[in-house]
Amino acid sequence: MADRANGNIIQLEDGWNNEIKKRAIDKLEQTLDNGFDTAFEPKEYIRIYTTCYDMCTQRSPYNWSRDLYQRHGETIEQYLQNTVLPALNDKSGQGGTILLNELKHRWTNHQIMNKWLKKFFTYLDRYYVKHHSLPTLEQAGLRHFKDVVYENVKEQATGAIISLINEERDGEIIEKSLVKSIVELYENMGLGGASLESYTNDLEQPLLDATRAYYARKREDWIAKDSTPDYLIKVEKALAEEKARVTEYLNPASEPKIRRVVEDEILQKVQMNLLEKEGSGCRVLLANDKSEDLQRMFHLFSRLDNGLQPMASIVESFITSMGNACVEKRQAKLDGGEKEKNDDPEFVKSLIDLHEKYLGVIRETFSGHHLFQKALKNSFEVVVNQDVGQYSNAELMSTFCDRVLKSGGEKLNDSEVEESLDRIVQLFSFLTDKDLFADIYRNQLAKRLLNQRSSSDDAEKLMIAKLKVQCGTQFTSKMEGMLNDLAVGNDQKSEFDARMEQHDTKLSFSVQVLTTGFWPTYKTPEVSLPANMTKCLEIFTEWHDAKHQKRKLSWVHSLGNATVKSIFGKKSYDLQVTTLQAVVLNTFNDGKTFDFNELKKILNLNDITLKPLMHSLSCGKYKVITKTPANNKINSTDSFTANAKFSSNMRKIRIPMASLDPSHNKNRVEEDRSWAIEAAIVRIMKARKTLKHQELIAEVLSQLSFFRPQPRDIKKRIEALIDRDYLERSAENSDMYNYLA
Repeated sequence: MADRANGNIIQLEDGWNNEIKKRAIDKLEQTLDNGFDTAFEPKEYIRIYTTCYDMCTQRSPYNWSRDLYQRHGETIEQYLQNTVLPALNDKSGQGGTILLNELKHRWTNHQIMNKWLKKFFTYLDRYYVKHHSLPTLEQAGLRHFKDVVYENVKEQATGAIISLINEERDGEIIEKSLVKSIVELYENMGLGGASLESYTNDLEQPLLDATRAYYARKREDWIAKDSTPDYLIKVEKALAEEKARVTEYLNPASEPKIRRVVEDEILQKVQMNLLEKEGSGCRVLLANDKSEDLQRMFHLFSRLDNGLQPMASIVESFITSMGNACVEKRQAKLDGGEKEKNDDPEFVKSLIDLHEKYLGVIRETFSGHHLFQKALKNSFEVVVNQDVGQYSNAELMSTFCDRVLKSGGEKLNDSEVEESLDRIVQLFSFLTDKDLFADIYRNQLAKRLLNQRSSSDDAEKLMIAKLKVQCGTQFTSKMEGMLNDLAVGNDQKSEFDARMEQHDTKLSFSVQVLTTGFWPTYKTPEVSLPANMTKCLEIFTEWHDAKHQKRKLSWVHSLGNATVKSIFGKKSYDLQVTTLQAVVLNTFNDGKTFDFNELKKILNLNDITLKPLMHSLSCGKYKVITKTPANNKINSTDSFTANAKFSSNMRKIRIPMASLDPSHNKNRVEEDRSWAIEAAIVRIMKARKTLKHQELIAEVLSQLSFFRPQPRDIKKRIEALIDRDYLERSAENSDMYNYLA
């Protein structure tokens, strides 16, 4: 080599042939061909690098940078053409794995060659390439490999990779490191940058097509022979394996694409087949409580766009059918001749248990997903509002609450009471006629409170609090007022008791004052009271009027109760009766006999009130009055006398009487609804001023939460408001309403 230090110029051919090619390139090619590790001693490397450096830094016309850059590319290209490509062509017909191993070997060698040539020609990269905006030596080396080798073998390599992947899918063991190495080759054919164009076009897309074809075959095989749970287990396994496959040797960008292809082929295309498959579909799994299989179904179909809606629809249909079965069972009992009552705890419990069960399924199996919550809500809105027989579900549910809350009803401890109330309120939330429930519940609450039949004041308050959370303050204000009346009454009782001690009435007498607006409306028969009872009323009226001058008292004897000390033969009894029953019993002192019409005159009562009174005393379990003729029906021709032969093992006897008031007043409920509809219409029109008929109907329906009126009822209330000059029809459009201030 010429000595630059002595001013000698290195000629191109001399420097290339005698130094660079001879000492670097030939040795590098020989070492790669023989399979040895390529290693240049430091002195050798420094000598070659210095030669390249000197040849690139000589003054023009002896600066050989351009020539060396060109010969660098020619060297790589010749080696690839003359050595690498023939070797690969020899392996192409010997099987995919053999070709891939050779390709891996040649790619590894090329990376070694590229690395050393880059080291030798570093100065080219640093200055010449940079100043002339040329591809770097590494990029140039990759480009040559791509043009000469990759473009010629990519189809065979891709086919070999796909074949290996399909073998692994079928359970065979493959050399994953080999596939990973070839995948890295595809990634590098983006020419060193972040581009995955070659990988995407040449490997990923064919792989996606092959994956679709593979799973299409599997789908047809599985769907024909497997049950839905078994099919979904295979789907779950396939998806997990595909994800692991990407992690092990494919580019991460392929994972969502492969997943979508697999999901489309083995889930999306057979979704309804799987959900409705006879003997193992979604309905069958629900019926057999297969929570694990349902959970798997939920998680797999949640992967699909809108994949849960068909499943939620089936769940809704199934729960509705289960609820309808409860309703049909009640209907069958009534059709079978069972006496109809407003108390059917078995039916209400069946609905509560059904709701509790599938609420748990939706929370645990379906992760509380909103579509399934909506399905549960829709199904129970259908079932709960499906009335059977004379009594509505609202009344049955209210009576169930009454059983839980009154003494002598359900035998429950405090935690069981709270749990029962929680469940019935959940069921109540689906009820359309919430206002009807409120009216019935208020009547039953009044009876519990006034007859001291409530098992716990705390439980009563708890139930009202739960209804308040569900429906708001307006819904429970009257119920809260009733409890408040009793609390205030207890405070005033001691004061009145002190006043009573000043009078010798021979009766233990107390009064409960109720606020008319809070309590239900009751019948107030003007019964003729005995003198001592009348005296007590007068004392209380005088005391009350002195304390509350602006309040007016109205006596409701039908709600009062009394304990009557009675003697039949040699035994005495304490009869626990209503005030009206006590007045009747007092009439029969001294063994007198009266016919029905005489009693009417003496007591100043009409037939409607007197008949249930006499029935309770002469036809019930405890016949303290003897009726002639002896039968279970009260007629105006009957006569009555005290039963001298009456006897009982109990000293305290409670004689129940049928209520004179219905459980609720349908006319009052309808009247309240009319006012609520009109109030909603006025609120809406006051805010909007002008509105079309259908829009007004829709707005009213959206505002009324305690009941759902029929559109015709809303139309009637609109007409009534037009008659009363709250609204008017538009002169230009009869379908439009204007608000009149």
